[in-house]
Amino acid sequence: MSVHPVGDGRYEVDAASGERYHVDLEAGRCSCPDHRFRGARCKHVRRVAIEITEGRVPPPGEVVRDCRDCGTAVFVEEGVSGPTYCPDHELTAGDRARDRETGAEVVVVGVSALRADHVRITATDCTVAEHPTNDRYEPDVPVVAAIYPHARVAPNGTVPASLRTYLFPRTRLRRIGPP
Repeated sequence: MSVHPVGDGRYEVDAASGERYHVDLEAGRCSCPDHRFRGARCKHVRRVAIEITEGRVPPPGEVVRDCRDCGTAVFVEEGVSGPTYCPDHELTAGDRARDRETGAEVVVVGVSALRADHVRITATDCTVAEHPTNDRYEPDVPVVAAIYPHARVAPNGTVPASLRTYLFPRTRLRRIGPP
């Protein structure tokens, strides 16, 4: 039996008989005769539950989306907009990443939900997407704030100017190391 999520906690199940049954998992219902006439928890409902438990189909309230970086299937909440990233490509504060343009290592200090074409860089009076070094990257991706890890240390501590924060389109950075 193959299971296909259709959204809102509903699934289609292709049975070995060639029939296609509709399962509403949250209601515990199936369109098969076994469930309709006997009221029993049929094998189609059980199969959907197994597929969810094994991570092959999304649970109710989630849908399948492709990771923007590698195309791997990722389960996300229904209605979530914007790009999706798998655990290998998700960036969070504290992650080390490599700048695809320069090869330099940076440390992520924040990830915004705002798009690169909506965030202005004060020093250059353009958006992150409009900055000349970012013209190869999609304008609709989130902005990531990062610092270069080679801060200068003075006798009284770190020199603040050496910790300047830079803004990047999310797809310009690739995480270094394990998730």
